[in-house]
Amino acid sequence: MDSLTQIALGSAVGIAVMRRRTATWKAALWGGICGTLPDLDSLIDHGDPISNMTFHRAESHALFYLTLASVPIAWLVSRISGEADRFGRWWLALWLVLITHPLLDVMTVYGTQLALPFTDHPYAVGSIFIIDPLYTLPLLIGVIAALVADGRRGLRWNAIGLGLSTAYLAWSVVAQQVVLDVARESLQAQGIPARKVLVTPAPFNTLLWRVVAITPGGYVEGFRSLLDDEPHMQFDHFRRDEALFSRLQDNWHVARIAWFSHGFFKMEEHDGQVTISDLRMGMEPYYSFTFVVARRNSARLSPVSPLLIEDEDFVDVGAVLRWLWRRMRGEILPPPRPEPTGPA
Repeated sequence: MDSLTQIALGSAVGIAVMRRRTATWKAALWGGICGTLPDLDSLIDHGDPISNMTFHRAESHALFYLTLASVPIAWLVSRISGEADRFGRWWLALWLVLITHPLLDVMTVYGTQLALPFTDHPYAVGSIFIIDPLYTLPLLIGVIAALVADGRRGLRWNAIGLGLSTAYLAWSVVAQQVVLDVARESLQAQGIPARKVLVTPAPFNTLLWRVVAITPGGYVEGFRSLLDDEPHMQFDHFRRDEALFSRLQDNWHVARIAWFSHGFFKMEEHDGQVTISDLRMGMEPYYSFTFVVARRNSARLSPVSPLLIEDEDFVDVGAVLRWLWRRMRGEILPPPRPEPTGPA
């Protein structure tokens, strides 16, 4: 999730656990700081954009390592705060702050390696977008109320904020499952043989959902609003170019994206330049993570040092947001695309 949300969650958890054992502002301050600590790994340069992408949310988001780190962090905070006698309570609060960070991150589609060092599997539920105001606002309101109000009333507001945000997370999982059931029925009804299906929310909400299914000939993409009247979804078909992948699958960077994306990727060649895209984040043809991984020299494909492509195509943000708003309300509209695409 975004940094503001993680800070708000950390502050809310810190206040909820410390309660009246320390000043509310102290619990909020140290909770907010520790709530954003795991994301400092984004400042580490691993040498290339694919490594930077796939090593983010690794050791710094692992429950085992965060548990170990929570002890010296709590020791330091309890002494800076002049509350060494409350070390145990500070440890409980900051441990919960640290581990709720990756537990929230795993609800997004990105991929969080929270079980290191036992497995590097990038876990991802994918039921909430990385920025969702309906999750963040209750946390912020609860924390602000706790800082402004006195005693138990402030703590009650903070608890309500935590409860509402947690309930919203639970709702996102239920909504995701509802859309998944519709997607599977629609794919079957249309005779589309899906190898695997991904359901993840469109930006900033949990009413409109994006569905991607990998097929033998490529992949399909469709959108489903919980307000749609139609019983089934419609899908657009796209090529994935598995032949390109078969020629480059031994390249570490290509294999890394294939692994990290759980197989939801595509490869393309344009003007002698070969790219790989993570299909989970974005929408056709705009993706957050598209990398140049090879170039063609005559009949050969030569791997190159990965290059992240940013804003490859001009995106009319206004048009996308207008479509998002209308589609979210159940209006059946084709997604804004720069040009028509052929079948897979």
